[in-house]
Amino acid sequence: MSKFWSPIVSTLKPYVPGEQPRMANLVKLNTNESPYAPSQKALEAIRAAASDDLRLYPDPVALSLRQAIAARYGVLAAEVFVGNGSDEVLAHAFAALLKHDEPLLYPDISYSFYPTYAGLFGIDAVEVPLNAAFRIDIADYRRRSGAIILPNPNAPTGIGLPLAEIERLVAEHPDQPVVIDEAYIDFGGESATVLVPKYENLLVVQTFSKSRALAGLRVGFAIGQRPLIEALERVKDSFNSYPLGRVAQAGATAAIEDEAWFETTCGKIIATRANLTNALKPRGFEVLPSQANFVFARHPEHAGQALAAKLRERAVIVRHFAKPRISDFLRITVGTDEECARLIAALDEIL
Repeated sequence: MSKFWSPIVSTLKPYVPGEQPRMANLVKLNTNESPYAPSQKALEAIRAAASDDLRLYPDPVALSLRQAIAARYGVLAAEVFVGNGSDEVLAHAFAALLKHDEPLLYPDISYSFYPTYAGLFGIDAVEVPLNAAFRIDIADYRRRSGAIILPNPNAPTGIGLPLAEIERLVAEHPDQPVVIDEAYIDFGGESATVLVPKYENLLVVQTFSKSRALAGLRVGFAIGQRPLIEALERVKDSFNSYPLGRVAQAGATAAIEDEAWFETTCGKIIATRANLTNALKPRGFEVLPSQANFVFARHPEHAGQALAAKLRERAVIVRHFAKPRISDFLRITVGTDEECARLIAALDEIL
């Protein structure tokens, strides 16, 4: 602590990102990065953008990127907001849309940045417990609230809600903004972007980090009707008018336009996820049904923290959360087939 801190600083509980270790011969399955290189078209666009023009400020409204996203999802460019990773987009949403007199609702087992943002922006929040099967039950959100945010599929469980359930939630709360965080939607879920023209209270947030393999570029976006997008823009322009550099805009634009690469790569990850699940279950693991690029699994005879440590000794890194209800689970990113085979081999040694 320091006497120079603002009062809020000492009360914050910052988000702890996944570890980025430097180990020889590492199998890194802890941060849900893509195991595949980005689209070659995106890489070419990035190289071209890394030119003398970097001396100039980027387009502050990222029009070309917003137009490309709008074309992909069948909306208007004015209904698209882009930011420095979906985390920044979510932060702007918390500030612009989710602070009201009534509490914000989100799941008790969910993306751990939500309570961090609630604390940062002074938002009264209530955590709604997942049911016994670790699923979000829309009926549990029929309570007093000022706003709602849900990840779909949920993190870290990987369990998704069907589009009909998301629509029911949005329709049942016409006077509250509802944010659906779709970081993992492209691995088997149903995107709520198709509902945006119908519901003025819906904002959908996505990222280029997972299914577009651009985690290092830091690009995220939101889709919603114009008043919601304008609210995000007003916050952005009160904070940083140039969140996305020229390289990020160029690379993301090319990536969203490369549909063939996207379909092929997502298909590979989905297939490997199924194979990984089928390998874990005969070894005694309970594996929650995943629509993400990871699986959430626990073994009845091994504590999660100890199992993660033993895997680490074998240069295999997974994510463990020391939290109630899920402390024995491991979140395992879907890597390549070869990486997953090394994980299984390491588990066979341990088990």
